[in-house]
Amino acid sequence: MHKNILIIEDDKRLNEIISDYFEAEGFTVFSAFDGQEGLNLFDKETIDLVVLDIMMPKLDGWSVCRRIRQHSEAFILILSARSDEDDKLMGYELGADEYITKPFSPKVLVKRVNAIFKRFKNTTHTQVIKKENISIDQDSYKVFVDGHEINLTTKEFELLLKLIENEGKVFSRDVLISAIWGYDYFGDGRIIDTNIKTLRKKISPYAHYIQTVINVGYRFEVKK
Repeated sequence: MHKNILIIEDDKRLNEIISDYFEAEGFTVFSAFDGQEGLNLFDKETIDLVVLDIMMPKLDGWSVCRRIRQHSEAFILILSARSDEDDKLMGYELGADEYITKPFSPKVLVKRVNAIFKRFKNTTHTQVIKKENISIDQDSYKVFVDGHEINLTTKEFELLLKLIENEGKVFSRDVLISAIWGYDYFGDGRIIDTNIKTLRKKISPYAHYIQTVINVGYRFEVKK
């Protein structure tokens, strides 16, 4: 399936390298070298996924991510040399789907993007799942808490769906990474913990439905 990728990265050499790898895989690539140029291209073209740097001139990646997410559900993959947990949390809270730290392998980056599109294409949705105060509409990828829609990233949605569909079952972090990010994921294993934190915040006041099982992992359980 034909896909359009927008790369917003001010390092021209890195931008060029990433573009070459994606074009070799059959993607149509649009390149921007600052945040404002990236937003202009995003508004002009039909973009399926954005590869977004954080530290850029004119408009930083945080602002670009926020503005894109205000009106689009396109995948957003952040690239950053900043590996602090707070930075990753910021990215996910602003609506990014993935956060990859530099340095990274362009081959792995392309493989990750292919995996994202493959899983999205192969996912079939047939019903609305309701657990007490939380409803998941699988057809529209929407989640409602107390009847109000909440904004989740694709990964947060898939993580919540995985837990809710298997209420009471404990999943280790490794199993969740394989199920949501793919068995070939090579990033930070703490990505599950980071997404659980943002997910709990977004489904508040029902954060306690997602329970931590010490030294094992996580489960979803509505306590009666």
